[in-house]
Formats: sequence, C-alpha cells, structure tokens
Amino acid sequence: MAGIAVLIGVRRIQEWEARDWPEHYYRTAEADSLPLEKVHHLVIIPNYKEDISTLCRSLDRLAEQRVAADAMTVVLAMEAGEAEANFKAEILRAEYAHLFKHFFVAIHPKGLHQEMQCKSANEAWAARWAKRQLVDEMSYSLQHIIVTTMDADTLWHRDYFEALGVMFATDEKRYSAFWQAPIRYHSNVWQINPFMRLLHGYSTNWELAYLAAPWWQALPMSSYSLSLKLLDNAGYWDPDVIADEWHMYIKAFFQREGDLVLRPILLPFLASATSGNNFVDALRQRYKQTLRHAWGAKEIGYTIAQIQNNPHVERAKGLHLLFRVAHDNLLAGAGWIIITAGTQLPSLLHSSSMGAWMQTPPFILLQVSFLMVTVLTVWFWLIDVRTRPPRTVPPTWQEHLLTLLSIPALPLVTLVCLAIPVIHSQTRLMLGLPIQFRVTRKLLS
Repeated sequence: MAGIAVLIGVRRIQEWEARDWPEHYYRTAEADSLPLEKVHHLVIIPNYKEDISTLCRSLDRLAEQRVAADAMTVVLAMEAGEAEANFKAEILRAEYAHLFKHFFVAIHPKGLHQEMQCKSANEAWAARWAKRQLVDEMSYSLQHIIVTTMDADTLWHRDYFEALGVMFATDEKRYSAFWQAPIRYHSNVWQINPFMRLLHGYSTNWELAYLAAPWWQALPMSSYSLSLKLLDNAGYWDPDVIADEWHMYIKAFFQREGDLVLRPILLPFLASATSGNNFVDALRQRYKQTLRHAWGAKEIGYTIAQIQNNPHVERAKGLHLLFRVAHDNLLAGAGWIIITAGTQLPSLLHSSSMGAWMQTPPFILLQVSFLMVTVLTVWFWLIDVRTRPPRTVPPTWQEHLLTLLSIPALPLVTLVCLAIPVIHSQTRLMLGLPIQFRVTRKLLS
C-alpha cells in the first residue's frame, strides 16, 4: 500500500508543479472565496543556536517566492537563552528586511513558568507577538492571514506559497484545515554518509505515502500551515510539548469537535538530514534526533485524555485519530523486533524443532513480511535516487560500494537509529524522566 501511495504521490507532484496557480484560482474561485490579493502569509522561523548560513539559505528561498514582497511577513523567532540571538537577528534584518512585506524579530524570554525550552514555546510566543503587530496595530484582518511555521533549515518549493494562497482562498474549510507539503531530506544528501542516505530516503517516501494515499490519515510534519484564526481560537501551541505539530493538530481537532482536515500541498520542500564528522558521529546525531521525535508517544496519552474529556466528539473520529497517533509511535520500536528479529529468534531458540517450526503459518508470515519490507526498501531507494538534486561532483567507487552495502545493512542501521532510541525515549517517558530539546547537527552542502 505504501509503494502504491508513493507512486500516486510522485504523479500528483508532477501535476502540481505544472499547474498555473493564478489561473487555477480564477477557474475554481466561488462566491465565498477570499480575494487572492487579500491573503497574507505569516511565516514563523523558530530557531536556537542555528548557523547563520542555515538561516540565510532558508531566507533566500523564501525571498524567491512570488508573494514575498507584497504578501509575506517573516518572523525570526529567536531565543533569549542564545547569547548571539540579537546579533544574528540584526545581521539578518539588515540583509533581508527589504525583500519582504514585513520582517520582524521576536525574542522569546528564557525561563517562563510552565514552559520547556522547545520549538512549540518559541513559535507560540512569536505567533502571539506577530498577531498583535499585524492585527491589533496594523489592522490586518485575522481572517485573511495564513500562518506557516517552519524548521530553520526548510527550503520551500518555489511555488509553495502561491499554491497555499490559492488553496486557502478557495477552500470552504479554510478555518478548519492544516496544509502540509511532503518533505525530502535532500538539502545535504550528497554530503552525508552514503550509509545514511537510504534511511532518510525511507523516511521521505513514508511521509509522501501518508499525504498521497486517500486511505491513510495524514498528520502535520516539521513545517506546515494553518489559518491565524484557527491558531488563535485554539490557543496557539502549548509551550511544554516536544511534538508541536501533532499536539497542535490533536488540540485543534477536539476543540473543533472533530471538524478538522489536513490538506496536502504536493510541492515538496527540502530539509537537511542529520550528519556528523564520521559514520559513528552520524549515527549518534540521528540517535539523538529519533530520541526527541519518539517523545511524541506522549501524544497517545494526550489523545486518550481528549477523547475522555470531550464525549460530545464522535467517538469513531476520536478513535481513528488515536489509531493514527499510536501506529507510528508503537511500531517504530516494536516493528523492528517483530519484522527483523522475529523472523530469526524462534529458529535460534528452538533449533531442535526448526523443521516443524518452518512449516507453521507464523514462520511463513514472518518470512513473507520480511521479504515485503526488503522489496519496499529497494523500491523506496530507487524513487529517492530519481528525485535527488543533481550532484556537484561525481561519486567515488568507495561511495558506490557503501551505497550498495547500505541496503543489506539497513536492519542494523534502523536498529541503532530507530528501534533502540524509540524504546529508550518511551522508557524514559514511562519512568517520568524528561528529555531536553537539543538541535541535532546537520551539515549543509
């Protein structure tokens, strides 16, 4: 199903990239659509100890958007806990402010009560601050503003904001919708270790599959958009969560009594994959990132609590969302054990009755599952190779060799980079031992 979904997604990306968006607006706009010239984009860039070169790359890409000069406000969401925050902000303001309609810097104070030092706290502070500037002081309409929150290394597709404006203006559910583009970990794909490319390519294709398939519930990921009206009514991001995007979606879902949708915008954005000084360091950095992401298992309990506290929300809708939230979190750790170790351990532990065991349906099912995962891995790798940006230098024979070895080595790499950190994170969560939000290293090409 995932392989089919990725094919659907690749085809639809080609259709979206060929679309004339102003013409699409005039063809699809109805009486209740917003005037396209009234739509204003509020882009929030939470960051903490990011290299200024990373922020420059992201701002350069934002400045290339057709709506940047006339309909985009950029908010650099800095942290007061970073010593160089003001210095970096002033350099970037001087270089980029003239390229956008407005360019603001919001400094999130350190040590506020009941807050974590995390992305959600920073972006919530910045969004409230920007709302006061744009709506309360400059008289922009709350109903005309679409908010996009992004990671510091996000490189948007050249047509993303033009398409987003059209989708927002013409969607009758514009105030009860999230918009999400597929992510591709290709910003530094030629700089990271070849062993890690397949792992990131696997993640890239799974995110596209979720967005493209009509039979799966997609959730926001990394960088996404929603109306300022929805954000304001929902009370902004909670300042004490790690999985800000899932938590915000769940929170809004139950506040709106289940009347919430996620709309795909099939124009991929680029992100940087974790990397390191060497292969071991790259594994360490990916481990740290997965450890943080796996803290999203906390959202399972949050969703259950919301179902209990909102009995007026249709139970089937709440359980459907719960299944989606639990699916990735529970299988990320256990899935490796079931599919990989599960195919081998029974034979090793019961070697004397191995012949009889190999005839049983569980053994056959496990072998078929392992084969399907292997085929899917090769399929995802081929699709990822075709969508990568052009190389700047030709590959070496050592790189070719490592690339080939990365396919049979994937079970070991996923054990270290996925299964173990997920179990580690969820065990800490179970024991009430918090983790701290840390920026993982991402070398840029």
